[in-house]
Amino acid sequence: MIHQLWKDAPTIKNVKCVHTDAKKYLVNRVLTEGKTYEVKNETEEFLFVIDNSGKVGGFYKEYFEELQ
Repeated sequence: MIHQLWKDAPTIKNVKCVHTDAKKYLVNRVLTEGKTYEVKNETEEFLFVIDNSGKVGGFYKEYFEELQ
């Protein structure tokens, strides 16, 4: 149940959404191309960010580029 605490966790880094062209899932409803998102957790394949719904969601890293 640790994932329920991620929203209040400190931000690891910020990323920018570069596209929402998903092959399998609808991500354009919760991500906006060009918008910056706060990363709350990260795995090898996924970034967990606070999306447009205000909740933490897990998305493939391919949708984002890391900001310096």
